[in-house]
Amino acid sequence: MEEPGLEQMLEGQRFPVDLLSRVLLLLYAPFGLCLFLLRLFIGAHVFLVSCVLPDSAIRRFLVRVMTSVLGVLITQSGEQDPAVKIYVSNHLTSIDHNVLGLLTSCSSPSVSCTPGFLCWARGFLELGAPGSRTQLQESLKHYLSQPGSSPLLLFPEEETTNGRAGLLHFSSWPFSLSDSVQPLTLRVSRALVSVAVAGSSWYTELFWTLFSLYTVYHVRWLPPACRSSRESDEDFASRVEKLVALSLGIPGTKHTAADRAEHVKRRRKRETYSHNSQPPPTASPAASHMAQRVKEVLPQVPLSVIHQDLAQTGCVDTTITNLLEGRVPYVPEPQSPAGSETPGRTTALSKPIPKGFARRPEDRHLSLQERKEMLYDYARRRYLKKFGGVTTAKEKNE
Repeated sequence: MEEPGLEQMLEGQRFPVDLLSRVLLLLYAPFGLCLFLLRLFIGAHVFLVSCVLPDSAIRRFLVRVMTSVLGVLITQSGEQDPAVKIYVSNHLTSIDHNVLGLLTSCSSPSVSCTPGFLCWARGFLELGAPGSRTQLQESLKHYLSQPGSSPLLLFPEEETTNGRAGLLHFSSWPFSLSDSVQPLTLRVSRALVSVAVAGSSWYTELFWTLFSLYTVYHVRWLPPACRSSRESDEDFASRVEKLVALSLGIPGTKHTAADRAEHVKRRRKRETYSHNSQPPPTASPAASHMAQRVKEVLPQVPLSVIHQDLAQTGCVDTTITNLLEGRVPYVPEPQSPAGSETPGRTTALSKPIPKGFARRPEDRHLSLQERKEMLYDYARRRYLKKFGGVTTAKEKNE
């Protein structure tokens, strides 16, 4: 199975693309806002009940019933092994640990949440100020050694995905805590709006959870996995990752949480400058010169888009190819009639672009191929004309 890219693994937009769903969302919005305000009031009572009652099956049942009023519905399948002290799961939303805490007694540490009231109120296990990964492992081992401690719920992906295209590469540190773990899988569905958008805050996700009519979580418990003889933490993590991926019907990937963070950062930067024709303020003189060379060959491409692709390729020719191939989406800039030379409206092209829509599929394919070849030829000639190179006698005459 081909490894998906991070763009496929993360949700990029909150609202639906098709017109019908957008209209339905618009009609639902007034009711959703009223529902949000009502559920906010009910949610305060759910929080108070969770704080007052001790951890028990009765409390989990009561809170689960009250949570269903908030629109969070939970189903499960498979059997939980009470002897296992480590649960590992794929990660989809900022409240995954809260949902699983309604099914069984478990604690989930936060690797990023600062200790305090907010961290405690969100249901995370507090282990002191966040330190190194080694300190975290030692703290968790000490926690597990205490009598009566509840099992740990860990997310080896360390960041959320949409759960439909692939898994982030499992970190090995959760598998250093025990020789046996029980993997489980999460699936989440919601109508009209996305379940989670990469880069959004937890309180934004909480708003859309309370706003939506319902959000369904399905938990599937997989059989426990035990470490084999002389199996390293990395191999153990890789084996469990394959089990989770197989259960979800998606591939495991080599993308890490750090890769995801960098991808989200680049996408935010791209969105920031998508409507700005000037280069980013951090662009070096050399990068600006390279971007200008691409701009002279493809004047219809926004300069911000050129800078963003050059930052990844570092090559003028590769960026031009990416733009011509359509690998980098952009909105063409309007060209002035006097100074613009667009393909199909200049004598540099060997023949005019076919007009109209061909009836036969093979004719339409030929037309598309001709347009693509003409764009290549046009860009190459402009590039060679401006920056030098070997030209043919025919090109000189033209």
